[in-house]
Amino acid sequence: MRKVIVNSTPLIILCGIGKLHILKEMYQEIYIPPAVFQEVTAKEDSACQQIRSAEDWIHIEEIKDLSEKKMYKAKLHDGEVEVMILAQEKKADLILLDDSAAKKTAKYLGLTVTGTLGVLIKAKQQGIIQEIRPLLSEMRLNGFYINSVVERMVLDLAEE
Repeated sequence: MRKVIVNSTPLIILCGIGKLHILKEMYQEIYIPPAVFQEVTAKEDSACQQIRSAEDWIHIEEIKDLSEKKMYKAKLHDGEVEVMILAQEKKADLILLDDSAAKKTAKYLGLTVTGTLGVLIKAKQQGIIQEIRPLLSEMRLNGFYINSVVERMVLDLAEE
């Protein structure tokens, strides 16, 4: 089974469009560090409720070496930093991040990275979802910015 570490933004986005189950169907289980759990459950909203009710497949895992957090630049959020440290500690196969600075840092560290849009493309390829286009519209309505060039690329990859 693949070891997948997920940051808060993909969780919040997928919860917001009612598609958190995609992660379970694709990866069976995922890991999140405490900073991500705290961020996602800070408000008693839909994302919080969905994450709390998925404790059988979403595992909260402490990072072992807190001193590593000092090695990261201040422009990264706590959750992103903990995701990368946990990924290194667990020798993760994949991490899910949406922030471009965090993605660049993770790639520099040699981690395999994808984002929410990459997960949606893979989910369509695996037959878990039928269409991406309506999900992109929902994501925009929930405040997720998608550049028109990126949107076209995603739709092309999804053959839509």
